[in-house]
Amino acid sequence: MKRHRANIRAAKFGDALDIFRLIKQYPAELLARPIGDIVQNIDRSLVCEVGGRVVGTVSWQILPEMGMPRSPSVEIRSLAVARKHRRTGFGHALVREAIRRVRRMHPTQIIALTFTPSFFAKLGFVPVPKEHLMHKIYMGCINCSKYDSPFTCPEQAMALKIRGRPG
Repeated sequence: MKRHRANIRAAKFGDALDIFRLIKQYPAELLARPIGDIVQNIDRSLVCEVGGRVVGTVSWQILPEMGMPRSPSVEIRSLAVARKHRRTGFGHALVREAIRRVRRMHPTQIIALTFTPSFFAKLGFVPVPKEHLMHKIYMGCINCSKYDSPFTCPEQAMALKIRGRPG
């Protein structure tokens, strides 16, 4: 396959439908996101373009804490690369850029729930027990319609600890 030049950039409102379609390509791996949610959170999304076409996306969300943030966490979510462009490095490039942008907020950790832990391990993420991510489970997993319990879901929880976080 011919190597294509990719452009990773912040998503724009006009990218929402392309992002929606990319996520829908992976119903077994990704939770569907309504187009309204994508639009509302477009400022926390990146896209990968090749030849002017969106072929990949990733987003992130800040996970809530009670009171003052003592251990703020950010979740990487909705990572999708068009099947034709898989194994090109675009997914890693998207996640690396998302990490770079998220680091500016100085979270304690960046997390991901994934069916491909080896992908995230190559980026420095390590497995963590889901019980360590109760805020994520409460906010997202509890409403999942795919599995009867967040603890029976086969997704692996992964975390990237951020060093040097200001107090």
